[in-house]
Amino acid sequence: MMQEGMVDLSLEALLEYQEIVSKTFVSEKEGYEFYNNYAMEKGFSVRKCYLERDETTKEIGLRRFVCSRQGFRAAKHMKKANKKRKPRDISRCGCAAKMVIARNKEIGQWYVKDFIDEHTHELAPPDLACLLRLHRRISDEQKADIIEMEIAGVRKHQIMNILEMQYGGYDKVRCISRDIYNFCYRYKLGTIAIGDAQTVIRHMVARQERDPDFFFKYVIDEEGHLKHLFWSDTQSRLDYEAFGDVVVFDSTYRTNRYNLPFVPFVGLNHHRSTVVFGCGIISNKTFEAYEWLLQTFLTAMAQKHPISIITDGDLAMQKAIRTILPDSNHKLCTWHIEQNILRNLHDSKIAEEFRIFLYDRCSIPEIERKWDEFMERNRILSKHTWLYQMYQMRNLWCAAYHVGQCFLGLRSNQRSESLNSKLHTHLDRKMTLFDMLQHYEHCLSNLRRNEAKLDVTTSQFVPFTDLDANNIEKDAADVFTPTVLPW
Repeated sequence: MMQEGMVDLSLEALLEYQEIVSKTFVSEKEGYEFYNNYAMEKGFSVRKCYLERDETTKEIGLRRFVCSRQGFRAAKHMKKANKKRKPRDISRCGCAAKMVIARNKEIGQWYVKDFIDEHTHELAPPDLACLLRLHRRISDEQKADIIEMEIAGVRKHQIMNILEMQYGGYDKVRCISRDIYNFCYRYKLGTIAIGDAQTVIRHMVARQERDPDFFFKYVIDEEGHLKHLFWSDTQSRLDYEAFGDVVVFDSTYRTNRYNLPFVPFVGLNHHRSTVVFGCGIISNKTFEAYEWLLQTFLTAMAQKHPISIITDGDLAMQKAIRTILPDSNHKLCTWHIEQNILRNLHDSKIAEEFRIFLYDRCSIPEIERKWDEFMERNRILSKHTWLYQMYQMRNLWCAAYHVGQCFLGLRSNQRSESLNSKLHTHLDRKMTLFDMLQHYEHCLSNLRRNEAKLDVTTSQFVPFTDLDANNIEKDAADVFTPTVLPW
């Protein structure tokens, strides 16, 4: 009976072999899917390996699929010394299992050229094979459920528990918690849901119908996802016309579910209060994104270029400003540089010496002499150090280079940060883009309400001046707002 059973098993294996080697496929993809499904049933996973291309057409003419445990780990990766991370467990064991398919040029069909099904390792049982990396899948239905649960605030490990109960076990879910984490991350990384984007655009169109001078512009990709957006209402455009000599903008904040940079353009009004000129949302912090944003901003503002700009240290942003606003004075935010001093300079003496350049308003020849002494004294030679890089861009942040330029007394982008701090109040990072837009408009309304209160005070009251004050002080009290006056 034992021998008869072994004979039947060999016969079964032979029949299976004959069935597979006689297979044909319409494409390489179909061949891969077949072998992958076969591997799932048997308990191993597949890896694409060697390929050959036609010398004339450059099309793939042969493809080898192997067991994921084929080959051995390279010797250079077997050394444990000087490894910061724990070495990964070894999976490769020289397994010879493979399926090679080739394309018949005459009929365009793919056929099985070689097939070996002998494994040098234990195969996974059916309830575990689904957890092998290449067999793990999140279905479209599961993706929809995961998105809804995350929006509702369900934690990732709880989502996994719910799916297991819903589908009747982990082997029916066919994914693990790490897959859910990775899917949620990719979903948020740079993709705005089409429905959310359409809602925002409809809102913008409705605003423009009520207010013909409301400006907005957006870009969508080939899949219909919103990439960039900029908007500015009538009041913001009027504010820019009056107060747009100095513009501050900062893209370091991400205030929506999609983790996209939110870029407000702000400045100072006659009360030295924050005033908003417009807002942008971009999909990434690249030169192309900033270039589009600045060009769109100028279009909204009738091509009026600001006299001066304050930004953070983003290199792509610097390049975009040099390209789009070459005649505007550009200064890096002092606050960001102070933070970088703390992160990069651990010698307090060097830090204090370096900090002098932030505030010393001496002549340019004098500051250059001080730079030469500083660089030589501290032996700053390597071009890869933070100090050397800051030296290279010193004209963007040293006080001496900005003497006489108009910055309205601003040294950092605290105005942008102030607006963002207001945006962060009661802001839920799970908000949709439309929720964030409504929250922004609420904050903008509060800023304008406060400005109206200051306008009332200015129009109804005259700042107190001593009886013996000179005429210049009395005239200043009539001309300037109380906030601007030095007393």
